[in-house]
Amino acid sequence: MTSPRVEINLGKIQANARYLVRRLGARRISVTGVTKAVCGHPDVAEAMLEGGVTGLADARIKNVVRMRQAGITCPISMIRAPLLSEMEDVINSCDTSYNTEMAMILKLGAAANKQGTSHGVILMVEMGDMREGVMPEDLEHAAARVIATPGVALEGIAANFACMGNVAPTSDDIARLSGLADQVEGACGPVVDLVSGGGSANLPWALGEVSTGRVDNLRLGEAILLGTDPVTGHPITGLHTDAFTLFAEVIETSRKPSPVPTMSIAPELGMLNLVRNDDLRARTILAVGQQDTDAGGLMFPPGTAFIGATSDHTVVDSAKAAVPVGSEMKMGMNYSALMRAMSAPDVAKIVHGKQKMNGSAKDREAHPFLTLV
Repeated sequence: MTSPRVEINLGKIQANARYLVRRLGARRISVTGVTKAVCGHPDVAEAMLEGGVTGLADARIKNVVRMRQAGITCPISMIRAPLLSEMEDVINSCDTSYNTEMAMILKLGAAANKQGTSHGVILMVEMGDMREGVMPEDLEHAAARVIATPGVALEGIAANFACMGNVAPTSDDIARLSGLADQVEGACGPVVDLVSGGGSANLPWALGEVSTGRVDNLRLGEAILLGTDPVTGHPITGLHTDAFTLFAEVIETSRKPSPVPTMSIAPELGMLNLVRNDDLRARTILAVGQQDTDAGGLMFPPGTAFIGATSDHTVVDSAKAAVPVGSEMKMGMNYSALMRAMSAPDVAKIVHGKQKMNGSAKDREAHPFLTLV
């Protein structure tokens, strides 16, 4: 079989989505499935929808177009602010977009008017993550300007947590976001239909006992895809953590001594993790590298230790047992490794379980960029 490759278990993705939709639904929180880590893979998107998510979201218009061309008709949001060069495509393919800059919103309105339609705008609020967002004290004014802009409609507000800062939100953070929604409506009327409280890092709060306030939506990618908490990296109880598996072929295996520590001349290719043992060790080289994935984010079989990686090779210490050349090693991935592997053109994507998914005959047609098993 083709190597390297990512094997995708749609049933486990669907089960993760269903579990989270059910748990959050009991708290009156809807789930938007985020597909950016899988490059808008239509079958993964369908699995999320089968699991009950109310819509999808992505950060790249190319991914959204891919899903639309595959026949996906559900609401899709652009969660990165649209580029000026993308305005027409965003209006054509996305129901809503997350925005901060009024200049962009005016362009969206003009593009929507030109096409005889209206585009939904969700205003991002800066809540301490130090990425994109309108400052809280400027939110009422920004909301009023959006409402007055032809071609767009204010649909809600949203915030990011643990994206740049890697700090999980507190109950006070969420209460503050709810308060901002109330302030906007106090100034502009009942215009905030959606309050999206963040992503997978919010699950400990959302599944807890405290009040959810005005927050009625979460945008979930990592939790559905990998079953892990983005802040801690720990598995989330009740979720599958092995829906995606990377396979790579062994191209060399031999016993070699530990290297003498030297200064790296190419630190951008990854740090060398030295094996502190003077005995000859079984060193295995895999035909996958930093061009294909984030090698530092791979999880290896028991008894195997990551040594280092270059653009095309990953080197592991397989202890005393040599792994046969031509065999394959099976690895788990964190979010960074998954995202890069799914976007790498030389990594095949193999889908399992599509025949068990519900949907129309059109939805079941094979896509040219994936293999069905």
